[in-house]
Amino acid sequence: SDVVIPLTGIRRVIADKLSRSRREIPEVTIWVDADATALLATRAAINAATPDAPVSVLALLARICLSGLRRFPQLNAHVDTEGQRIVQSAGVHLGIAAQTDRGLLVPVLRDAQRLTTRELAAALAQTTAEARAGTLPPARLTGGTFTLNNYGVFGVDGSTPIINHPEAALLGVGRIVDKPWVVDGQLAVRKVTQLSLTFDHRVCDGGVAGGFLRHVADCVEQPALLVANV
Repeated sequence: SDVVIPLTGIRRVIADKLSRSRREIPEVTIWVDADATALLATRAAINAATPDAPVSVLALLARICLSGLRRFPQLNAHVDTEGQRIVQSAGVHLGIAAQTDRGLLVPVLRDAQRLTTRELAAALAQTTAEARAGTLPPARLTGGTFTLNNYGVFGVDGSTPIINHPEAALLGVGRIVDKPWVVDGQLAVRKVTQLSLTFDHRVCDGGVAGGFLRHVADCVEQPALLVANV
């Protein structure tokens, strides 16, 4: 017989929010493949230097996002439909999409731009653990201004995520996998990931969105660029 699952509780909240996002936001997704070999090497070097305070790839990607949002603040915003205005947020309240037994949650790190990379790593680990344990207070699940979604954990390369309403943009990261890649005119095997940016076309045009995504990809490929911009 058919299985009937009532849309109640958190599933209802998720369904309502996603439906509202698709209904209200004219979203566009752009993407690019990036060679993450140097980023993984940078992470290994950091963790070798400070083994007591390891830094995750997600923390480095968060740091790169924060660098990009400093350069392109148009994406750290939301559209006030009633007031007919775009509001750019002073601080970056970074949402991190986390799969839990209760469904997809997006816990928020408030004023993430004030955190060091090591502090970002610790906050990300603690926040996602609390989200999965169900101990995060509801206030920690609201108020985000930009979301980072690592769907590579599901073993997939790409996605066209739905924006976390009322935010204006979301960066998605696919799995990091060995692929053939041309380096200095020669074919090599490199660690490659697909980065996607879904953005609200009302807050900016393709030039800004492309500039942000290219900055992210460049920092993934050449972490020295990130150091130069922080």
